[in-house]
Amino acid sequence: MTRTDDVLVKVEGVYKHFPIKQGIIFQRQIGQVHAVDGVDLEVRQGETLGIVGESGCGKSTLARCITGLHSVTKGRIMFEDTDITRLSRSGLKAFRRDVQMIFQDPYGSLNPRRRVGSIIGDPFAIHGIADGADRKKRVQELMELVGLNPEHYNRFPAEFSGGQRQRIGVARALALKPKLIVCDEPVSALDVSIQAQVINLLSDLQKELGLTYVFIAHDLSIVRHVSDRVAVMYLGRVAERADAEDVYEHPRHPYTNALLSAASVADPDLAERRERIVLLGDVPSPINPPSGCRFHPRCPKAQERCVNEEPVLLAHDAGRPDQLTACHFPVEPGEHLATEHAAISQESTAPALPEVTP
Repeated sequence: MTRTDDVLVKVEGVYKHFPIKQGIIFQRQIGQVHAVDGVDLEVRQGETLGIVGESGCGKSTLARCITGLHSVTKGRIMFEDTDITRLSRSGLKAFRRDVQMIFQDPYGSLNPRRRVGSIIGDPFAIHGIADGADRKKRVQELMELVGLNPEHYNRFPAEFSGGQRQRIGVARALALKPKLIVCDEPVSALDVSIQAQVINLLSDLQKELGLTYVFIAHDLSIVRHVSDRVAVMYLGRVAERADAEDVYEHPRHPYTNALLSAASVADPDLAERRERIVLLGDVPSPINPPSGCRFHPRCPKAQERCVNEEPVLLAHDAGRPDQLTACHFPVEPGEHLATEHAAISQESTAPALPEVTP
């Protein structure tokens, strides 16, 4: 995987809140979901940035903001020298030639009533790049590139397996030769044996075409395998960001430590020796997030400062200046975290919202 210092995408103070409304005719906003709450990220040309975290932490919402599928509530997203949050409709259309997305569900992301050739060829038609025989030729070349039989151009998605359908999604994403591809859990719906094939395909395509990836996944082992750098998200914010090896070998945030302790490992002896960090309680509601550090109600190291003061991403180790951790009391090398913890602060549950219409 290629590494350069050129920043392709820069996310600066991005917020995305979804309003919660009540009523059918006269809808009244009674709250909002803090899906993404002040995120700063950089994606460098030619690298793979992995984003991990529990379900509901804002990973997919952030991905859709980066691709322009969601407008942002506040902040800006710079793609090269362009602020995509201020683009017009026509400007967004041109921007999406450079940024594409591979979706999680290989079944739901393809129209079952359309033939594969038509699905893959849509970007050519939408942007007026190729038509007729030229479009068919390009589509068949893409199918061959991702390991599909070009002769299956006229088949429907139902005639393909799950792994083949995801390859169709990859081919569609590659059609316009994008600079950035956002992979939103592209293998989580596939069998383990097929996951490796798709991951290897993405890696080969990156080397061959010089692609840049933002890779979102639940499986920490997959993220470690494919990523140059990793950002760990919790409840709409980035808890830790660093090179992949630093995150996995020297995690500093208590949440990162808890995630890694729950990750599966291939060595049964290692799995038996490793102590699991058990976090009591559920993830607080994004409708009414906690004050200060979002993780403090479940954190084994939480103190009063964590309740009142929001931590910022800082380097806590002079030897690893690129490892940034949003924690007042980061985990020290060799430190043993408690396996259980009772919340020390106020409750952070969502208020009752009867008859809510999102």
